[in-house]
Amino acid sequence: MTVLSVLDLSPVPEGSSAGDALRNSAGLARHVEALGYRRFWMAEHHNMPGIASAATAVALAHVATHTSSIRLGAGGIMLPNHAPLIIAEQFGTLAALHPGRIDLGLGRAPGTDQNTMRALRRNLGTGPDEFPRDVVELMEYFKPAAPGQAIQAVPGAGLEMEFWILGSSTYGAQLAAMLGLPYAFASHFAPQQMMEAIAVYRERFRPVGELQKPHVMLGCGVFAADTDAEARLLFSSQQQAFVNLRTGRPGKLPRPVEGYEESLDPYAQRVLSGSLSCSFVGSRETVRRQLAEFIARTGADELMVTAQIHDPEARKRSFTMLAEVHAEMDAVPAGA
Repeated sequence: MTVLSVLDLSPVPEGSSAGDALRNSAGLARHVEALGYRRFWMAEHHNMPGIASAATAVALAHVATHTSSIRLGAGGIMLPNHAPLIIAEQFGTLAALHPGRIDLGLGRAPGTDQNTMRALRRNLGTGPDEFPRDVVELMEYFKPAAPGQAIQAVPGAGLEMEFWILGSSTYGAQLAAMLGLPYAFASHFAPQQMMEAIAVYRERFRPVGELQKPHVMLGCGVFAADTDAEARLLFSSQQQAFVNLRTGRPGKLPRPVEGYEESLDPYAQRVLSGSLSCSFVGSRETVRRQLAEFIARTGADELMVTAQIHDPEARKRSFTMLAEVHAEMDAVPAGA
């Protein structure tokens, strides 16, 4: 059965602060840990007033102190923004404090706009084209230090770390396959090349490390409520945030609005529905059907679920309903 995990962008709803968002993230992590989700990931974004997880390793350290067993990680760290050694030390520290629980998902996008990217990268000679080399360098820092090794990650060297490659195109799929790493696709906001990337990764995968067969994780949004209408209302916050970002007006996560999608022009509706097509929106039965269809179509090994919902309690409820639906599906014999 496909495994469920959580991607939390630590949304900052209108009327609240970044501190509130990070406290809500810790509460959500405790909640989904109790529900049996496998992982809780946070993602690096910069210069976005509606996302509080820019200092991803720090945010994860906060969440880690409020949980005990769920795996924690970055989904992801945008490696071109950082020297590999710095990330090795940050996540090595997390691994030293929370052994056997830390994942490190790596992406090559900036996670921000061009001006902020320049502010992050003091040395503009580095960039996404060096991503494969930086990934390999980072992975090397977690191997046991050799005698006389000039540079070590402390903490980091010799510690367990589960690496993932993230992507929204076939580029990341090829790299993950070549390195024998699990692959996470950002279908929750960029699903256009999803099926092609899955095929490329599975066809080209080489078991060069511990992972003996390809492992595909797909991002998806879940907005579950008691009725389809209530779920669509919850979904409108994510829709508004996406449109605001695409039109250069990023802000805090908006309050839900009745009939938001219908208020947009046809072009905006097509862009919105295409980008957020991997979203399950509806009542328990609607989400069950959408979830089953998505898993059957993709054969995903794992789903990384996100939910940009304005009300933190409604967000928890959405994850609860999904876990219950998933458990019911798991209990039904194949072919029944």
